[in-house]
Amino acid sequence: MAKTQSKRRLAALGLWRWRRSPLRRRSDLVEAWVLLLAWVLAVLGGVLAGLLTAVAADRSFDRQRAERQEVAATVVKGPKEIGSEASDRMVADDRVWATVRWTGRDGAVHTASTQVAADTTVGTRISLWVDGDSPATQPLQPGEALLEASLLGGLAAVATGGLVWAGASGARGCLERRRMTQWDEDWQRMDTRWGRKTG
Repeated sequence: MAKTQSKRRLAALGLWRWRRSPLRRRSDLVEAWVLLLAWVLAVLGGVLAGLLTAVAADRSFDRQRAERQEVAATVVKGPKEIGSEASDRMVADDRVWATVRWTGRDGAVHTASTQVAADTTVGTRISLWVDGDSPATQPLQPGEALLEASLLGGLAAVATGGLVWAGASGARGCLERRRMTQWDEDWQRMDTRWGRKTG
């Protein structure tokens, strides 16, 4: 009784492929190895991909915080001075393009276009984040960067595990088609041996 229950548990878990049996085919054993390898690669590969992605993203955010600086810039051309085409280009949060000027770390004066509030006039002082001599977005704070790096790492882990599992499913599909072909050939031989065709 206990032996029968043990066999049922193995069958339910899909572990019957590892047991010796006259009904087990070589493709069953290959499928068992494919599944085991897929689980190992999906878990370990996913964790490794997630960690590497999270570390790379965190380093990138650290570099942005180190390279970008906040400067005081002056609006030298507002939307009206730039032209109607630029003033018509509104962004989602009611901001418009304007030309600003600021002095960099090296003492050089830089000029570039950036988005400002729609009611900004020429001569207005604004706060601007720059990366070298170009306007840039404000870098993420350490807590935000950690959260974003963690999310990117989790996404990379799930994607890697999904790709591995999709490959394993494809391999299982090929093995299943081969197994069905073998079953068909075996039935054909049995029908011939009995001297009649079933079905």
